[in-house]
Amino acid sequence: MKELLRETLVYKRLASDARAGRQAHAVLILFPDAAHLRALLKECAKAFFGAEEGSRTALLIDKESYSDCLFFPQAGAKLTVDDAARILEESLLRPVEGEKKLFVLDAFHTAGALVQNKLLKVLEEPPEGVSFLLGAAQEHAVLPTVLSRTEKFREPPFAEESIFKALLRMYPAGQGMERAAAASGGILSQAERLLAGGGESFRLAEEFLFGDAPEAFCRRADKADKDGFFAALELLLRDVLLIRTGQAQFASRTDETAKALAEKYAAGTLLTALEGVREAEKRVNFNAGFGQALYVLALSMKEEEKRWQKSSS
Repeated sequence: MKELLRETLVYKRLASDARAGRQAHAVLILFPDAAHLRALLKECAKAFFGAEEGSRTALLIDKESYSDCLFFPQAGAKLTVDDAARILEESLLRPVEGEKKLFVLDAFHTAGALVQNKLLKVLEEPPEGVSFLLGAAQEHAVLPTVLSRTEKFREPPFAEESIFKALLRMYPAGQGMERAAAASGGILSQAERLLAGGGESFRLAEEFLFGDAPEAFCRRADKADKDGFFAALELLLRDVLLIRTGQAQFASRTDETAKALAEKYAAGTLLTALEGVREAEKRVNFNAGFGQALYVLALSMKEEEKRWQKSSS
């Protein structure tokens, strides 16, 4: 995973700055993979200090125990007002081992407005030798006043090929890595969830498209991995559409299941379904019921299929 994270623009920039003796006072990383945001921040902290892999400094940063690199909050927690107060106090103390001190603020998108406002002044004018490295998965959750006081790096999702290579390194004996990478949307943790499910998300996607009883399916699928299911369904629909329109050479799978689905659905229905998947995912992200969103999608596909059957008869 480290090799993948070192492909990011911010890692390369911080490593270059360290070699040139430059030091940004406040950097904000906008990274879509919340599950691996802290890992990216650690790699960037190593780059900031010019710490070579395997060195004492790098090992201590990995353990979050390097005295001049302080991580807030604790892994899995939200940044609190108490954390902010401690950061302000600690920023006034001189570095212990070198001439620079780095505060790494993870999951900044979970910090409330009160916490973010409390840190504004120190982000804008930190004490000499002090820098801040902030990580957020959602830009809209960061106050405009914070955005204006930091150097921002908006990291796009990784290329499918990069995700696939990372999976090969991380899970050398794994199966289904190509499909997981293709359905991940460039998010490593998404690909890992698809792999961990043993292909369950893909099987559910196939069942959804083959099924004629959407109510029963939607009730059973309510406990499924929602992100994994939507990713698998979107990839399957894309592949089926490519087969249906004579572009099978571009599909990630052309097995008998995919070909049967291409026979089952009209191209127009598949296009409508692809748009419907994205809308259903948005509704679920805004707290709509998963089963209900799937049921609406299934009904819209049936209506579209009827329309295409009528127009072709």
